[in-house]
Amino acid sequence: MLLENTCEKSVLFAQPSILSALKIEQVPPNAKPFLRWVGGKSRLLNSILPYVPEKMNAYHEPFLGSGAMFFALRGRATKSYLSDLNAELVNAWTVVRDEPVAFVNKLVDYETRQGEVAYYEVRSEAPEHRVDRAARFFYLNQTAWNGLWRENRFGVFNVPFGARAFRGIKEDFLASVTASLRDVSIELTDFRQVAANAKKGDFCYFDPPYLPISDTSKFSGYNGKRFRFEDLVELSDLCKELSRRKVNWIVSNRDNEVMRELFSHARVISFTTRRSVAAQTKRHVQPKDSPEVIIVGGPNS
Repeated sequence: MLLENTCEKSVLFAQPSILSALKIEQVPPNAKPFLRWVGGKSRLLNSILPYVPEKMNAYHEPFLGSGAMFFALRGRATKSYLSDLNAELVNAWTVVRDEPVAFVNKLVDYETRQGEVAYYEVRSEAPEHRVDRAARFFYLNQTAWNGLWRENRFGVFNVPFGARAFRGIKEDFLASVTASLRDVSIELTDFRQVAANAKKGDFCYFDPPYLPISDTSKFSGYNGKRFRFEDLVELSDLCKELSRRKVNWIVSNRDNEVMRELFSHARVISFTTRRSVAAQTKRHVQPKDSPEVIIVGGPNS
């Protein structure tokens, strides 16, 4: 049987007493990403954080994903602005920020929706209420193959079942995430608007989808639109402008000649990490060395 044991579900789907009584007076020290996300930077933080300013006015992060960098940097900025072009992702973040009790209550509806048949039933649904959408998004995020979110050109999620049980979310953990999002701006917008809004003394972190290795690669189509070479060229130009305006920034991506040439105006730092990639079947992954790069720019780079 491929599914994981679900005997602990009664603990994980606890009633939201902690959330109901939550008083957000300070950011808890244990907040971390609540979503699985392909290309998330949790494992790369030790390689990136040394190049991030210790203090900044505002923090800007488009291409939000799991928000690993945001959680690692909380407390360094006076204000954080998070954004993405994936409407379901942005909706889930805003619901966790604004309506955590309704969110965790709605997850109870998925407690018994385990297995492949239930997965495809949920995948085919299209709820309209924001809390319902967020709960479905979280369910699919936990149970889809490899935590991948991919949409076709019509904006329809089409990732196969990942043979994982839905385990919900622990109440105290969700409370820490909600507390970390106090006064955080979360918007459905792209990197161009973010670059336009950044001011002197701010810091921008750009983690765009990696360009596909081949024409058949789909991993850049996570919001119904593919991030293309032309977008990367524009991002490079905008980063050059940010440096001129004395805004610090970092771009992370795959290490290749395209990245090095486009961002030759900034400091290029390369390293290698281990990533999980598709193996011979859709439900298996294998580790592989991945050449990564971060480009560091700004007035002091």
